[in-house]
Amino acid sequence: MQTEKGQSIEDASMEMIEKEVGPHGYDELQWPVVRRVIHTTADFDFAGANAVSFSDGAVRAGAEALRSGCAIVTDVSAVYGGMNKQNPRRCGNRVVCRISDADVAARASEQGLTRSEAAMRMSARDIDGGVVAVGNAPTALLEVVRMHRERVARPALVIGIPVGFISAPESKEELASADVPHITNRGRKGGSAVAAAIVNALYKS
Repeated sequence: MQTEKGQSIEDASMEMIEKEVGPHGYDELQWPVVRRVIHTTADFDFAGANAVSFSDGAVRAGAEALRSGCAIVTDVSAVYGGMNKQNPRRCGNRVVCRISDADVAARASEQGLTRSEAAMRMSARDIDGGVVAVGNAPTALLEVVRMHRERVARPALVIGIPVGFISAPESKEELASADVPHITNRGRKGGSAVAAAIVNALYKS
């Protein structure tokens, strides 16, 4: 639980963000998510027009799924590391990250996949109806989109914010074009801390 002093610091930070950003194009559900990302990164580029994109109803879909106790599937453990642990405990959400599992490494080797691809494919049961949060691996995000298109799993929401140079922007474009509830951004920026910040914000939506 946040201490009184800690809460006052956070409140002051949010007020500063509001003042520095000024008018923006996000609606009343989207803006708290973007503001939380800016608070986490101190990067005001995320406030730019369409810098963070939301499919219709994405915030509500993610928030409702989380409150109902859905699984949260992450590409790397760092996403869970950045999450407020009280939220999944309160709502009964299991956090699933299989990237380091031995059977995932074995399948990746056998099938010529990245471990991120294999981890997502082997988490299909948890992805179906769950919230997926990808902050690091573009191949994980591409695999989730592929699974959705193949009807292997139907996530309640996909948060696709991988950071990097190789395939990161392209994977986000694939997500943005998919008929699945999603939150993503354009370009190379992102990361596990951003993905975690979005999950944290959804709990408050």
